[in-house]
Amino acid sequence: MTATDHLLRDLAPIPARAWEEIESEARSRLTPQLAARRLSDWSGPHGWREDRLSVGRVEDIAQPAGGADGVQTAQRRVLPYTEIRVPFTVRRREIDDIQRGATDADLDDLRRAARAAAITENRAIFHGWSAAGIDGLVQVSGFPTATLGEDCQTYPAIVAQAVDRMRGKGIGGPYALAISPSRYTRIVETTEHGGYLLVDHLTRVLGGEVIWSPGLDGALVVSQRGGDFLLSVGQDWSVGYTAHDAESVQLYLEETLTFRAIEPDAVIVLADG
Repeated sequence: MTATDHLLRDLAPIPARAWEEIESEARSRLTPQLAARRLSDWSGPHGWREDRLSVGRVEDIAQPAGGADGVQTAQRRVLPYTEIRVPFTVRRREIDDIQRGATDADLDDLRRAARAAAITENRAIFHGWSAAGIDGLVQVSGFPTATLGEDCQTYPAIVAQAVDRMRGKGIGGPYALAISPSRYTRIVETTEHGGYLLVDHLTRVLGGEVIWSPGLDGALVVSQRGGDFLLSVGQDWSVGYTAHDAESVQLYLEETLTFRAIEPDAVIVLADG
């Protein structure tokens, strides 16, 4: 979590101890749910004022009308950062109780906001966000989509085939399996013949981890060798202030980001079937 002047935190009627509790709760709720950022390289935070990521390429454009002969013109390609803001409310009585030493403050609306924030980031990376100019992992995959059946005992064979297909294209591991929460639960609850846990079998096949991934439909097998995907962040998730009245303080979680998929052959989509 970071703080910048535009967040207007100094105007909020929140003492230091309460700020610490709010930020700690936001961090503890966000971190385990930000699954998509575990699958990509990270760049940032670059600051609130940073507004784009260069992709290192140009596109030819026409020169200005009446320009001189023999001039070549091109425009550099960039991915603009997108702002995500999720409002939430904290009652002033809870703030007072935190100051008194309460360790069970009612911060349910913050928890709701943290989940909404995490799912928004995850879905942008997993499924893309056309309005933000983001192509997600599902969209860019260079392989035909495979299908996950309802019987999770078949998952090791399906995942092994996906890993072999990537290796055949020269994409090394380790590999990760990002999977929707409902299917993740089935995996961790399942024991194979011989008493082995299914999740342990999958981690051996992958040479990596199985990742609980809120906001993902189906599953993805992704190389974690590095250099294939980039999450670039201007401002990482931070708490800002909007307004207050006698009863409550209106706050928000905010982030600026973009995502770039560099190597389509480093991800295979396993769709629900």
